[in-house]
Amino acid sequence: PIPFLSNQICGTLVALWILVWLYRDSLEIEDIKDKYVFVTGCDSGFGNLLCKKLDRKGFRVLAGCLTEKGADDLKRVAGPYLKTILLDVTSLDSVQKAMEWTKKEVGEKGLWGVVNNAGRSLPMGPSEWMKVEDYHSTLKVNMNGVIAMTMTFLPLIKKAQGRIVNVASVLGRVAANGGGYCISKFAVESFSDCLRRDISYFGINVCIIEPGFFKTAVTSLDPIERELHRLWDQLTPEVRASYGDKYLDKYIKVQRLIMGAVCDSDLSKVTNCMEHALTAAYPRTRYSAGWDAKLIWIPLSYMPSCVVDIGLKLVLPRPSKSV
Repeated sequence: PIPFLSNQICGTLVALWILVWLYRDSLEIEDIKDKYVFVTGCDSGFGNLLCKKLDRKGFRVLAGCLTEKGADDLKRVAGPYLKTILLDVTSLDSVQKAMEWTKKEVGEKGLWGVVNNAGRSLPMGPSEWMKVEDYHSTLKVNMNGVIAMTMTFLPLIKKAQGRIVNVASVLGRVAANGGGYCISKFAVESFSDCLRRDISYFGINVCIIEPGFFKTAVTSLDPIERELHRLWDQLTPEVRASYGDKYLDKYIKVQRLIMGAVCDSDLSKVTNCMEHALTAAYPRTRYSAGWDAKLIWIPLSYMPSCVVDIGLKLVLPRPSKSV
């Protein structure tokens, strides 16, 4: 009877905890129409969709676009309270100008949220195929850009006791390929963790979005294959010989199979997480978006490294002169 009673008590406590968590998770902030949110990378993809959603919800949206066309296209489909500015997150001058413009827009209210969404994925491929500049081209957007935006806009966020939402990736939990992408997303994870712990005393929340694979410009096959051919062509004859003449074709075939199997076309699964991070009274620390994130990548991140190593060896082609 005693063990049975203990099990009942434990079950009741777990159920109660779940109900309290769900209720707490559903609570939303008030006065959305008075709050400003700055989003980077709004020309297309997640950032573009998020701006439209926040605009419809009533936020004052400040959208950073890389191109004039992206800015014009977004303004054409948005309401009068959405404003755009040209922004290159790799340029400190551009980031500073965006902050000064934002400061004038928000006034004494401060900035409720900044969403660091701008990013690039290419080049990706075997690590040996990369040159140093191939790493830098990705790191300066995905890592340096996030740090520059966050630190430059932090005083405005602090004034509003707002939110910093950083877009990482499941590949910031599992390093599945070479190049700067995984490295940069691991950096976003650690930067966000450090920042969250340091500034929580001031009422600021730092949230991390970890999308799985989605159909965006980042996962488009044509640019991926072009970059792989470019990397292959820049290899020395000795390195190419070590992989074998058929390796590139096999590697591209694997990429096509993976993207076709796991890429999700429903981008709202990611933007819903971003929206919750901005509107919830008690936002989560991490959001995993997509079925592959929840069922494959996040569980893999808790497994021994040898499990991931073996899995990737089974999926990826083997070099012809491997030992």
